[in-house]
Amino acid sequence: MRLRGIRRSKNVEVRRGGGRGGRGGGGARAGGLGLVGVLFVLGIGYFTGIDVTPLLNGSGGSAPTQQSAPVSAEDDAATQFTAQVLATTEDVWDKVFREQLGRAYEPPRLVVFSGVTQSPCGGASGATGPFYCPADEKAYLDTSFFTMLSQRMGAEGDFAAAYVIAHEVAHHVQNQLGILPKVNAARQQSSQTEANALTVRLELMADCLSGVWAMNVQGLMERGDLDEALNAARKIGDDHLQKQAGRVPQPHTFTHGTSEQRARWFDRGYDSGQVGDCDTFAAERL
Repeated sequence: MRLRGIRRSKNVEVRRGGGRGGRGGGGARAGGLGLVGVLFVLGIGYFTGIDVTPLLNGSGGSAPTQQSAPVSAEDDAATQFTAQVLATTEDVWDKVFREQLGRAYEPPRLVVFSGVTQSPCGGASGATGPFYCPADEKAYLDTSFFTMLSQRMGAEGDFAAAYVIAHEVAHHVQNQLGILPKVNAARQQSSQTEANALTVRLELMADCLSGVWAMNVQGLMERGDLDEALNAARKIGDDHLQKQAGRVPQPHTFTHGTSEQRARWFDRGYDSGQVGDCDTFAAERL
């Protein structure tokens, strides 16, 4: 991905040295990559995500405080990359909101941390993976995520990492459009299997919205970037993750969709560039 000359977003909050700002509810987080992280913590947790249970129960808390500590060159590079990718999402969604939705876009803040930190949706660490917290409208990302992405999950390339950042921002887009709170309310009144099915649609929509972002940054893409994103989408499909963990895939436990579904919905958003084509809740076939 060509990021030379791309500005850095000012909406990045850096926390180093295992910061503990804020008061977080215990347990899982809301609106990110789901329940598989609870099952397959370390490696797989980087691509799994956030259970919305705390938000369904009205969990909240004060915003964490920023902390500072010496940073490595690797951490600094990861932070710069994240800030530049976040800037591209701000530009894209500002344009898309105006042109397709007739409204203004308010970007999220992205917390870059190392070790552990806290959010109103609960604690965050390297094992939990990136996630979006609707309570404070912030996305959370451990700087060691990029290494895990490439070395342990086989999703190599800078555009694979950019896709996952765009996916978390897509949850913020869902939150701004009122989709996330509606799904949370529906989950609260559903069985576990039904709630999982709703979460799958939410996550596939975020994949499609990530594709909309990618279509709008084609000028920054290099040869192979699209393949990197599609490969990452396949590597984090529920069926693939469960197979990698030595388990027989159990569709009723899926919370993010299969590898094929995730790649296809990303591709749909990339081909169309239209938010309206990402309505997974209206789709008969996922």
